[in-house]
Amino acid sequence: MSKSVAIPSCLKSAPYLLAAIATCSGAADPEEGIFDLHDLRVKITETLPYVEIDHAGKPVVVMRHQEPDHTIVAPYDQTARDCPPYCIQPMNLGPGVETIGELELIEYLRRASKGEPILVIDSRTEPWIAQGMIPGAIHIPYTRLDPAHAESDAVAELLEFELGAIRAGALWNFTAAKTLILYCNGPWCGQSPTNIRALLALGYPAERLKWYRGGMQMWEQLGFTTAKPPAPRPE
Repeated sequence: MSKSVAIPSCLKSAPYLLAAIATCSGAADPEEGIFDLHDLRVKITETLPYVEIDHAGKPVVVMRHQEPDHTIVAPYDQTARDCPPYCIQPMNLGPGVETIGELELIEYLRRASKGEPILVIDSRTEPWIAQGMIPGAIHIPYTRLDPAHAESDAVAELLEFELGAIRAGALWNFTAAKTLILYCNGPWCGQSPTNIRALLALGYPAERLKWYRGGMQMWEQLGFTTAKPPAPRPE
């Protein structure tokens, strides 16, 4: 049986649903439009129409936007930003650190959803993530790992309690450390590169650090589903 999703309010009263879909903007949202998920016009790959990812404890369907006339939305439609600070990043951040694309990222998201010791980390600050993030990612703003912003004790707590490192006196044991996939706004964003370099300086194994260089710029350009950040936990 085909799996379809709900009709959004902007389409319910429209006499021709396919024409009306164009009035809904933003990245792909499975709850904004009628889609046969087993017969999508725009798939991820020829054999992969969509994926289901766990985001903050809830399943999210990650797919691409189905409207052929859809275009990239603000702020990722902007091509000129002051440099510095918004300067183009290199392709390689350091020996052993792998730079990955969307298909590799999706595979890591799927593995993380199945409980593997993998974290996909959105390194951006709060004003950016409020506009949407990659489903399945967690938010650790770059300021929590950047020595220029964070106290050493706070960084140590993050390493131990969230990233899986083990204190070994004045050093760290990374045997059980999680594989981290970091991203930020795109090739012009220095937030996740700052974190990756900081982690390398602390001794984090390079082979457990992955960088999605395309970030939100490329994710939005390809029309992928975005998700709202989870609500803060009550104190």
